[in-house]
Amino acid sequence: MAATSSSGGNPSGVRGRGPRCIALVGPFQSGKTSLFESILERCGAVSRAGSVKTKNSVGDASPEARSHQMSTEPNVASVDFMGERYTFIDCPGSVEFLHEMRHVLPAVDAAVVVCEADDRKAPALELVLRELEEADIPRFLFLNKIDSASRRVRETLGLLQRASRTPLLLRQIPIWQGGIAVGFIDLALERAFIYREHAPSEIVPLAPEEVERERDARFSMLEKLADYDDELMEGLLGDIEPPRDLVFDDLARELKERHVVPVLIGAAERGNGVTRLLKALRHEAPTLAVTRGRVGVVDSGAPLALVLKTWQSGQGGKLSLARILRGRMAEGDVLTSSGGVEARIGGVLELKGAEQQRRPAADEGEVVAFSRLEGIRTGDTVAVGKARPDIVSAVAPPEPVHALSVGVKDRKDEVRLTAGLAKLIEEDPALALEHRAEFGEMRLSGQGEMHLRVTLERLAGRYGISVDSGATQLGYRETLRGKASARGRHRKQSGGHGQFGDVVLEIAPLQRGEGIRFVDRITGGVVPRQYISSVEAGVRDYCQRGPLGFPLVDIEVTLTDGSYHTVDSSDMAFRQAARIAMGEACPQAKPVLLEPILAIEIVIPSDAMSRASAIVSARRGQILGYDARPGWRGWDQINALMPEAEMAGLIVELRSATAGVGSFSARFDHLAELAGKPADAVVAAQAMAQAR
Repeated sequence: MAATSSSGGNPSGVRGRGPRCIALVGPFQSGKTSLFESILERCGAVSRAGSVKTKNSVGDASPEARSHQMSTEPNVASVDFMGERYTFIDCPGSVEFLHEMRHVLPAVDAAVVVCEADDRKAPALELVLRELEEADIPRFLFLNKIDSASRRVRETLGLLQRASRTPLLLRQIPIWQGGIAVGFIDLALERAFIYREHAPSEIVPLAPEEVERERDARFSMLEKLADYDDELMEGLLGDIEPPRDLVFDDLARELKERHVVPVLIGAAERGNGVTRLLKALRHEAPTLAVTRGRVGVVDSGAPLALVLKTWQSGQGGKLSLARILRGRMAEGDVLTSSGGVEARIGGVLELKGAEQQRRPAADEGEVVAFSRLEGIRTGDTVAVGKARPDIVSAVAPPEPVHALSVGVKDRKDEVRLTAGLAKLIEEDPALALEHRAEFGEMRLSGQGEMHLRVTLERLAGRYGISVDSGATQLGYRETLRGKASARGRHRKQSGGHGQFGDVVLEIAPLQRGEGIRFVDRITGGVVPRQYISSVEAGVRDYCQRGPLGFPLVDIEVTLTDGSYHTVDSSDMAFRQAARIAMGEACPQAKPVLLEPILAIEIVIPSDAMSRASAIVSARRGQILGYDARPGWRGWDQINALMPEAEMAGLIVELRSATAGVGSFSARFDHLAELAGKPADAVVAAQAMAQAR
């Protein structure tokens, strides 16, 4: 649908009509998918709203979402409301899938933050609001589950305000009967509404006992708007009732300029408050022209779109969800990405959850899926033609916080496993796969236990690949505490030319982090110059697996003596002689196990500080200090050192202690000696593994 314009609630008197894109975001289990379903029902896109619990929703239709009863990827549907076109994108709320929202946000015109009056979810709400604030997205707040609220709205507003750095503006107040919210009063319209099950609310006369309450709440709303409008402030000071058009103009402007976050109330599962939310979006949400200005896209030029999400399926091929920010795109158009990749649009599809409807083309502002855009990734900007477009939005993948070692049961499936994981990583850039040659393992990392579980379920469901998974191998090393020397002689005679190499090596420890140092102190040519490098190669061969079974580091090896045979000596012979000498000397030099120590920074709500500190201490962590988290009121951070061996499951325990919001970042810091029973257990396990 092409954008047009007509007069409406806008300071300029003109409002561009046309397709708009709205993100539904919020904490886990706040009711986003229920609101998504109610919107589809209210707009006539479905005859009856589905339910996550009964597994008949339009959204969350994937087997993984149905199995776990949670959103694991964005749900998309386009609807018509009062003659205008909207696309709603329901984004996952779990912190493990929050990254899915980040690629969506740059292209949306506004977001609806779905939340509830629950103290335990306030930190999770703050995470979502902070993402919106940093992405500079205009946002409404939909206070859901008002039918079961146990506290007054103004009390709730105080709780929610602590999560938002932008002032919250209460737009509606509930009508209570017997302690239950049965309707609401719209403070901008000055009208009362009674809820109807799965139907628009009914306008009713404002009850006399509600008049004073409505007047006070409306004045508070106007007072907050007047902070940004001198004309409205003068009217309030003069006790002059402002015109309704002025109030709506202010509401739209202050939302657009991110001065306030309007708060509406409702109950998504019952369809309560949905129509008023849709009307607020219609009158106040910014249009595509405003969004283009926010992301720096000029109004004229080649048709241009932003890829919001990539899907891979076992049979259906690749789909790229995109919002067209400028122009019109059609099947067969050749696109060039911001990464320099060219691809032809294989098809244009309109999505309604898992349903797909083929179309010849899509217009400016619409959100559609393009098929077969090979080589084009999530986050890419694409434009029609050969010119490479500028990047509209660059979203870095989040740091991984959980990892598994993965492998196939049958070795012939290794190529299929790698190919399947590559497709899933293209679909979900928060995943990472590392081939660790030292351990002979593939390491899959992501945002948490559930994130990786869903990934392996997709791998099995789409590609028929079942994997064995377990804890990842740890980067243990070993070094020496003492000095030793030994002669290594390799002699073999089997007819014809034999093999002969003879070396004397001295070994000594180095400071931590100095690596392996080889020193040549040969005099008199007892080991010919051409064989010295072979001796060093033999030393380094042995260091790949020291006497305890781990790579040997931080030692100095000095070649002091040796002998050779003019006919039988060779590079291979001296290399083997060096390995023999190392094997004799190292066990005598007091080998010691080293474990990797990571520097970690944990971020948690302040009230979880004692629980997080206990977790660190229980995992042999050394706390270096505490501090307030910069820019996050009510949050703290812990800086600590922790053995890598204690990191498994840390994110699970932290989130359990912080209502799902605690997190950490980690980097290698140093190697430290490990002795006693813990070291004996590690060495024994390594010996057993190598004996298999």
